[in-house]
Amino acid sequence: MKALRYAKRLIGFDSTSHKSNQEVSQYIDMKLIKYGFVVERVEYPDPSGQLKVNLIAKKGSGDGGLGYFGHSDVVPAEKWFTNKFTGFQPAIARGRLYGRGSCDMKGSLACMMAASQQFASEELKKPLYFTITADEEVGFSGARAVVNESKHYREMVYHRTKAIIGEPTMLEVVHAHKGSVKITATATGVAGHSGGRIGESANLKMIPFLTEMKKLRDETETESQWRNQAFDPPTLSWNIVIKDDAPAFNVTAGQSVCTMYLRPMPNIQINPILEQIQQAAAKFDLALEANNWGPGMFTDPDSHFVQESLKLTSNESSQTVPYGTDGGMFSELEHKIVFGPGNIAQAHAIDEWISLEQLEKGTEMYAKMIRRWCCR
Repeated sequence: MKALRYAKRLIGFDSTSHKSNQEVSQYIDMKLIKYGFVVERVEYPDPSGQLKVNLIAKKGSGDGGLGYFGHSDVVPAEKWFTNKFTGFQPAIARGRLYGRGSCDMKGSLACMMAASQQFASEELKKPLYFTITADEEVGFSGARAVVNESKHYREMVYHRTKAIIGEPTMLEVVHAHKGSVKITATATGVAGHSGGRIGESANLKMIPFLTEMKKLRDETETESQWRNQAFDPPTLSWNIVIKDDAPAFNVTAGQSVCTMYLRPMPNIQINPILEQIQQAAAKFDLALEANNWGPGMFTDPDSHFVQESLKLTSNESSQTVPYGTDGGMFSELEHKIVFGPGNIAQAHAIDEWISLEQLEKGTEMYAKMIRRWCCR
């Protein structure tokens, strides 16, 4: 199975998000060129100076067609190296392919690589696009670069190309997902001996802020204006993480940091929430930083493209998912769904895996999509 061979090769590249994805991109670039794609590269340095590479490839000519979107980076996970199925050494057992990125989402990339090779350029009456981004796992910077700089992406927007975001959905058609917002509040105190007069605990400044955040979070869990029953869970899934820099229990914290992560749904306007958080931070003298990493994605489930996708894939109805994808960044693409092999429950896991059956079926489904939207 070609998809399995490609997946094993892709897993072997360490493309963890905090590192460069140059090597895995070179491999994919080479394979795409070999099978008739014209490849555009959009590169940039990340904040730490690592070179990041996005590939936007095109095969065939004309307008419309199909665009596939995936990412080559994988999440950092140090615990991988304590597991018998070590991160970058793929292993097959019990009908599964294990390895970091096998499910999210190098398995999907492998399926599309295998499917696209089944079609010679002269068979394509409409173009097939293949986009692989960097940094999807850490804020969608690669997708932003593609939107801002790629000529092939502009073609897709202009010609209203149909788009498949290849994240793991167990080959179910997904028409909507949540977005993501990260907010960091920092309280500053004075580190010192807790029994003396010099120390001033930053945690004491943080506590009243946290009290207000708890009330606001509880409101979003219960009030209908912040909920959308089309999602599971139907809330913002507001998570709060707290850390301080105190080295021991008898030293006051010089700094206390509260990081909040919200997942807004496509129909939710969270600016009123952000304003209340800003007001609370100012009230308690906390520094605040907000990063709207990515918006949600929504395609009308009754649209022709979604309904056509359901018929093509033999699914009864389209779904929503609680996670985010690059799809939120590609808002100019009117016709898009999330559709890929593998189960999101296995993504980011210590023993991440994708079934060999899903690799085979994923390749078959992608080939059907190429035939439907590029060969007719």
